Amino acid sequence: MHLRCLGCGKQYAPDTIMNLCPHDGRPVEIVLDLERLAAERPGASWYRPERRNMWRFGGLLVLDHDDTGDRRWIVTLGEGHTPLLDYHAHPLAAHHGFRLWVKEEGMQMPGFGANPTLSFKDRGMAMTVSMARKLALTQLAVPTQGNAGDSLATYAARAGIAAAVAMPNDTPLPILGRVAALAKTNPDIRLDLVPGTIREAGELVQRKYVADGWFSVATFQEPGWRIEGKKTLGLEIAEPHNGLNDDNWGVPDAIVYPTGGGTGIVGMWKAFDELEALGLIDARRPRFIAVQSESTAPLVVAFDSGRADTTAVTPGETLATGLNVPGGVGHFQVLKILRDSGGAALSVSEKAIASTLAEVYRTRGWWICPEGAATLAALEQCVSRRLIRRGEQVVCINTCSFEKYLPNVRHLIQPPG
Repeated sequence: MHLRCLGCGKQYAPDTIMNLCPHDGRPVEIVLDLERLAAERPGASWYRPERRNMWRFGGLLVLDHDDTGDRRWIVTLGEGHTPLLDYHAHPLAAHHGFRLWVKEEGMQMPGFGANPTLSFKDRGMAMTVSMARKLALTQLAVPTQGNAGDSLATYAARAGIAAAVAMPNDTPLPILGRVAALAKTNPDIRLDLVPGTIREAGELVQRKYVADGWFSVATFQEPGWRIEGKKTLGLEIAEPHNGLNDDNWGVPDAIVYPTGGGTGIVGMWKAFDELEALGLIDARRPRFIAVQSESTAPLVVAFDSGRADTTAVTPGETLATGLNVPGGVGHFQVLKILRDSGGAALSVSEKAIASTLAEVYRTRGWWICPEGAATLAALEQCVSRRLIRRGEQVVCINTCSFEKYLPNVRHLIQPPG
């Protein structure tokens, strides 16, 4: 096992405490010894489907819950093992003949695990805090649009690690309130509010905390830990008996993903590469479709213009606050995956996000978040551009629960009158 730069490919020892690669300023990922895993635990014996959290994937993660040495570092609050909800009745799916699933990362469903802060960020932060414990890091700092800060504060408090969270001052009140409550009751949790977006929060973290010795766990800035946590999304989509697959591992034809920084896309791509290396799936990959708000769409601009990386844009205003990311250090890798998979980057209007969220609540009773609504709002474009075709299986990712965005979006579920 080692670390490898996603840009230049330079390798580092697996226990190196680092942020971006010092040679090219790109993020690094963790490279597992898959040949050794296959030899020591053949037949996917590392897989523990009876475990109702993301640690069900055992030796295919950088920390293995089955290993007593690793287990002592793991901080788990039941994250992962979330359901795929059947949405074949969606009007576009029914009319155009594709099967639609929603990966539900927000609300808990009977028989499944649950993300404790009602957000997919718990996957990455559970792994990040666990690895920080293993490497004796005691002060972690994160800039965030909201949910990553909530998640880091929650896991750090459980682990007894100090956490500093910097977020925009217009972060939805339930998210801001959760972190503020932890900061009020726990002297190891700190909260800073800034005008602007995650970009300004990142500048504060560097100036106030990293300069004082805190370790940044900003998106793609830690050494592959959040990628490892987020890749469990892909592993769960691919695992057998999940509603999508029967007796074998497999992947859908398309994954529609609401994209701010893009760690989830990189993580799922890594998951599928590893499953192929272990002989559990073939070389086919889903088309990855990154969805952004028209208000802030750096990936769409870069994709449509054929650029290899994004250039920071001026952020707008969006209900989907997690998408209000004007640029990202890992966007070059996201763009490569979109192109290699035959996918695309699409933007949707604020009106479409709001109306889709309201319609899903009215017809299904699902508390999807604005980011999840954005993926469903993008389906019409996906069909018209033949990114989704008849007979295919499609997964949209709902990254969080609606309730974390109240009161900003409460009007969308209130009856008229």
